Amino acid sequence: MDKQPILICYDGSADAERAIDAAAALFGSRHTFVLTVAPTITFAEAAAATSAIVPAQSFEHLNRAEALEQARAGVSYALRAGLEAHPRVEMSPTTWRAIVDVAEELDAAAIVIGSRGLSGLREFARGSVSHDVATHAHRPVLIVPPKEEKQ
Repeated sequence: MDKQPILICYDGSADAERAIDAAAALFGSRHTFVLTVAPTITFAEAAAATSAIVPAQSFEHLNRAEALEQARAGVSYALRAGLEAHPRVEMSPTTWRAIVDVAEELDAAAIVIGSRGLSGLREFARGSVSHDVATHAHRPVLIVPPKEEKQ
């Protein structure tokens, strides 16, 4: 298991940075992939692509480029935290499925993902990627909770 990489999910949020910090603290300098999942095309882009002026492939290339930039930012953060990290980008309409598939492909020792801390109706309405990953992954998943708000 020591040779298997760690997969860290990164979306540019403070929660994702906390996940990187937790991975660095728990797994040390272990080989890591920082994964950003982006949609092939968003709903707004699909509507725009119905015109003959803008082909749908243009949006896919832009979304991939933005996702790679975000993954590279996550790698920079991970390197500063002491991890040996490499960027990884996947295009998928279902974020949790892409994460689980990449973890399977890499035979990741663990998936590390931040959580927004949603629960109940808010989680049901907005969805929870971390919950779906934990439910469907066939490997350990570390869900890093959001920072506790001081009152």
